[in-house]
Amino acid sequence: MANIPDQMTVIEIAAPGGPEQLKLARRPTPKPGEGEVLVRVAAAGVNRPDVMQRQGKYPPPPGASDIPGLEIAGEVVVLGAKVAGVGLGDEVTALLPGGGYAEYALAAAPLCLPVPKTLSLIEAAAVPETFFTVWTNLFDRGGCKAGDAVLIHGGTSGIGTTAIQLAAARGARVFATAGTLDKARACERLGAARGIDYKTEDFVEVVRRETDGRGVDVILDMVAASYFARNIECLALEGRLVVISLIGGARTELNLSTVMSKRLTITGSTLRIRSVAQKALVAEGVRRNVWPLLEDKRVRPIIHATFPLADASEAHRMIESSQHIGKIVLTL
Repeated sequence: MANIPDQMTVIEIAAPGGPEQLKLARRPTPKPGEGEVLVRVAAAGVNRPDVMQRQGKYPPPPGASDIPGLEIAGEVVVLGAKVAGVGLGDEVTALLPGGGYAEYALAAAPLCLPVPKTLSLIEAAAVPETFFTVWTNLFDRGGCKAGDAVLIHGGTSGIGTTAIQLAAARGARVFATAGTLDKARACERLGAARGIDYKTEDFVEVVRRETDGRGVDVILDMVAASYFARNIECLALEGRLVVISLIGGARTELNLSTVMSKRLTITGSTLRIRSVAQKALVAEGVRRNVWPLLEDKRVRPIIHATFPLADASEAHRMIESSQHIGKIVLTL
């Protein structure tokens, strides 16, 4: 490991709790195993799952680093055994099960994608977690296609800003909820036909009115239980509800007669706990379908703010304030 230090600076979670529990620390620089590469991190995306992990509500999967951070961009500096498709010196963006808030991070080679020529490393670090999540849920599971009407909840989150752009770019008519009128308008600037301020408008009524009573074909939902009944109301015949987070609770009641009469599909998924092989299938779908859109500048990661790695606690305070539009990125 020539020129690779034995020790690296990381952000670790001192104890479950608030943003102040994110502390600078020194850790041994990891060595890549079979099928892995070591990346010198230029930037790392900040996501809600990082916040949940810090709070003690979302432990890393077995074998994953306890250092937070699910996405990075940087330079490949060491190759593990049997690595294919990635070379030394390549600039990549990678999806991780953890370990991103660090000077160096291990990444599975199949989950490393080349940084699009149109993006900086900071922008590229904001891509994997949200674009992988949106692709596998909205398109693979939700079957979103050209001509569909789609409702995106949390439209100005990292997931939301990604989903709006991808759905619109692929020919869907998009509705998106957000917490203020200004944020609703921001959704429209990203490609939504109608942004909905959920604090002053009933999204069910808006969707019903805007679709002449038909409803939407797909809903991408991160709120879950507290929105469930209204989501079911919003869906058109053969509609699909895809749940990706549980901000509004995990348990609810379900009127199965509505599901049957509308012929609805209710599904959901998580990404972090999937195997490398399963995530590699998602990565290939993203490379094939999304990378051309990034290269052509038809979609882009929306970055609200950047913070030095040492200020990770401030980045977490910002994401918890929900004042941001798009992604927050740590830089090294």
